Amino acid sequence: MTEEEILNLIQSDKWMMKVILTASSLNLKDWAIGAGFVRNKVWDYLSGRVNEVVDTKDIDLVYFDPNGNNEEADKKLSEEMQTKTGFVWEIVNQCYTHKWNNVPPYESTEDAIAHWPETVTAIGVTMDKENRLRLVAPYGIGDLVHFIVRLSPRFEGEREVLEERVRKKQWLEKWPRIKVVNEGTRPEGSAK
Repeated sequence: MTEEEILNLIQSDKWMMKVILTASSLNLKDWAIGAGFVRNKVWDYLSGRVNEVVDTKDIDLVYFDPNGNNEEADKKLSEEMQTKTGFVWEIVNQCYTHKWNNVPPYESTEDAIAHWPETVTAIGVTMDKENRLRLVAPYGIGDLVHFIVRLSPRFEGEREVLEERVRKKQWLEKWPRIKVVNEGTRPEGSAK
C-alpha cells in the first residue's frame, strides 16, 4: 500500500472526509488529525474489516500555532466540537505539549507527531488550501502497512509504555497480524 492509496482510502470514506472538512473549517495553523484516525483505518482495510466509522475512541486534532490557544482554550474547543458533532475530539496546540514530556519545544506539528509513542501512531492527515489531502508521516508508512509496532525513535518514554498501550488498546485482538518489535530502527523502505 502506498501513501497515495492511503489518501484514496481516506478520501473514499464519507465519515472521515466529514471529520477532515470539519477540522479544516476551524482554520487552525499547521493542523493534522492523527493516531488511530489514520492507523486504524489502514489496519482495518488491510485486515478486510469494514466499519462505518473508524474504530477510534477520539479524534486527535493537533495543530501548531505559537500565538494560538493555551491548554484551557483547547479543552473548551474540544468540548464545543463534541457538542457540535457528537464525536469525542481532543484538540491540542503542539506549542505547549513539549512541557508534558520535559523536552525542548517542538518546531511544528510534524515534529510533535514524531515524538508520539509508536511509528504507526506517528501519522496524520491534513488538507491543504486546495482541499487536497496530505499525509504527515515523519517515519513513513512502512511500519503501518506491514503491521509493525515499535517505539518511535524520538519518543522519550520507556518500552513499557508501548507494551501497555498495545495491551490496553487491544491491538493484537483486533489486528492479529501486528508484530511488536523491540528495536527502535525502522525496516527497509519505511523511511519517508
